Order: sequence, then structure tokens, then C-alpha cells
Amino acid sequence: MSYLVTDVDQFGYKTRNMYDHFSQVAGQYNNLRTTDLEPIASMIQKLDKLPYVKAVDVGCGDGRYDRILYRDLGVKLSLTCLDLNARMLEVLNKNLIEDGIRNFNLLQSSAEDLPLPDHSYDCVFTFNAIHHFNIIKFLHQSARILKNDGYLFVYTRLRDQNKKNIWGRFFPEFNQKERRLYTLHNISRIMNNVPGIWLQSIEYFKYKRLSSISDLEKKVRSHHYSTFYLYPVDELERAIDKFTKKVSEVYEDVNRIFWEDENILFIMRKVEGDLYNSEVFTPL
Repeated sequence: MSYLVTDVDQFGYKTRNMYDHFSQVAGQYNNLRTTDLEPIASMIQKLDKLPYVKAVDVGCGDGRYDRILYRDLGVKLSLTCLDLNARMLEVLNKNLIEDGIRNFNLLQSSAEDLPLPDHSYDCVFTFNAIHHFNIIKFLHQSARILKNDGYLFVYTRLRDQNKKNIWGRFFPEFNQKERRLYTLHNISRIMNNVPGIWLQSIEYFKYKRLSSISDLEKKVRSHHYSTFYLYPVDELERAIDKFTKKVSEVYEDVNRIFWEDENILFIMRKVEGDLYNSEVFTPL
């Protein structure tokens, strides 16, 4: 079976191009991205009561969050690491084995058609990946494979949060290029309308970041976010020049650039049948 796709996703982006992007960055992805520990701590607190955690990480990438999950849950965790990208799975396999982790499975698949049995998992994770999925199909698949009362953790950033980080504030066309992110109203409305799971709670996270202008430039050219892959080469170079100029006008010391990143964690639960819990979250 071939997983290389050539058509476009629901946002109009060429899916083959995104596949190529993640293949190219797989080997250095852990150095490009920041792994946030705070949401992991929140998840662990909820899973600690389980004697055994059979879970799947959908859109696992190079396994940077899986390594933390194994560190904190230990031998009670049995994880299926699922990603569409074969190169990412190769890197993940290497990373976990280097950490001495053996009780995991690799599965190359899309998030929209999970080749996993019904009612068989205690937990589904997805970290910073939901904007790459057809969210409705993914949520239906998650509801299908989860055991009754199982958890679905969706860690992501919202459109408004994206606009407030260093890239959204200063990088030309960044917010216009990135159309895949959701608003709180839209994503919670979608989550509240999938039979079999309900939105139990939402947690917000804010992180103080520090970098230099040279390191930020390196992140852009290395496609730190897949958003930068959406720029043609010439346009990206022009945008970098404008970005560095804007940042230099705002920050006195371009070797010490501070900003805040914001993310959000949606915690969903599986309910028996198609019934919804009466405490389901309703957005304002």
C-alpha cells in the first residue's frame, strides 16, 4: 500500500508537499521544535490511576512526546506510534530504542482511517498535529477505538494563539498562510457533535520563550513550523529580511528576544453508545 498522496487537503494544501516536508525535517525535528512538558504532567495525572495504559499517539512524528510519556508512565505504558510519514517513523524507532524503550508498535497510517480494533484503547494522544487531520474523521475514529471512559488528549494551538507568538506578530503573511488552525468556538463545536465522546475539560498553557535573531532565522530556513514550507523560496527569503528588520526595530538586544507561546489541551472522554454526558462543555 502506498501512503504518498498527491491531491489537496480540506484547506487547499497539497498533501504530497506536506509529506515531503516532514520527510526532509524528520532527522532534525527534535532540535527544531520545543517539547512542552506541562501538558504531559496534566495527562499523567489523569492516567496514573490506571494499572495499565494501552494508547496510540496519532501523528507521533519523531516521538519527542512519546519519549516523555514513557519516562513518566514507565512499563505500564504500551504505545502504538502512528504517523503517515515513513521517515518520521524510522527516526522515532531509532529514538525510542536509544532510550531503551521496546514495548511500542509502529504503524504507518493516516489519522482519518485508523487500522485499529474497536473499543481497545485506554487513551489516544495527538500533539500539535490536529491541524494536519480531517478532524471530524479523526474524532469519529478515536471514538471507535477507545474503550468506554477512555481519554482523548488533543494538544494544539488555536488561530488566535498563533497570531500572538513571535511569528504571528512579525513574520510577513504568516497568519494568512496558516489557514489550518481552529478557533476555540469552531473546534469545540466540532468536538461536541461527535457521537460517543464528550469534551470534558480544556486547559490553557503559556510559555515564556527566549531566542536570538540568528537562531530564529535558522528555524525559518529549517522549516521549524510547516507553515514556512508554504512559502516559495524567493518569497521566504524576502519575508525573512522583513522579519529581521521588524524584530530589530522592536527589540533593543536581538540576541535576547522574549515572547510568549500559547497552547491549549482538550480532554475528551469516551461514553458508552452515542450518549453525551450532561456536563459536556459548551463554548460561550
